[in-house]
Amino acid sequence: MSQKSLSKLDAPKNITNNEKVVSQNDFIVSKTDTKGRIIYCNEIFTKMAGYPAKDLIGANHNLIRHPDMPKLAFKVLWDLIQKKDEFFGFVKNLSADGGYYWVFAYITADLDLNGNIISYTSVRRKMPQSAIDIITPIYRQLREAEQSGGIAASEKILNDLLQEHDLGYNEFIINLQLGAKI
Repeated sequence: MSQKSLSKLDAPKNITNNEKVVSQNDFIVSKTDTKGRIIYCNEIFTKMAGYPAKDLIGANHNLIRHPDMPKLAFKVLWDLIQKKDEFFGFVKNLSADGGYYWVFAYITADLDLNGNIISYTSVRRKMPQSAIDIITPIYRQLREAEQSGGIAASEKILNDLLQEHDLGYNEFIINLQLGAKI
C-alpha cells in the first residue's frame, strides 16, 4: 500500500516563534522534479524540516513554506529557474513542529543532454543575523502590499528599493549575505 505524499495542507497550523539555527558549516540540499516535488533531500534538510526523508520524498517543497514569506519571493524564484538562470534568495522555512529556520538559498535548474530542465537543485546555507534583520521588515512590507494589491504591488516595492540603492536583485542578496547593510 503506497503512502500519500504530504502536501501544503499537512503543514503545521500552529506556527510558533521557535527558531532553529542552521549551523555555520551545514549545507541543506534538496532536489525537486519540475513540479516542485521533492525527489532527494539530505539528512540536514530532514533534521531542519523536522520530517523523516520517507515523508518528504514525493511531497511538494512548499510543505515547508513559512506564512511570513511573500509570494513575490517564489515568483522571482520560479521566473529565474524556469529560464535556466540561478536564484539566490533568503527564505524563512517552516518546520514540522511549527517553528522556523532562515536560509540563504541557491537554486538552479538541472538539465539533460539536450538542455531541457529535468529537475531543480537547492543548496541552502546559514544566513547572517544582519541579513535576517534587514530582510524581515522588507518581507513584512511585501506581504502587506500583496494583501491589498497582489504580487504586482509587492514587486513595485522591491523594484523601488533596488532602484533606490542602485542595485540589481542578485547584487542586493549577495551583499546582504556578505554582511553589507543597506
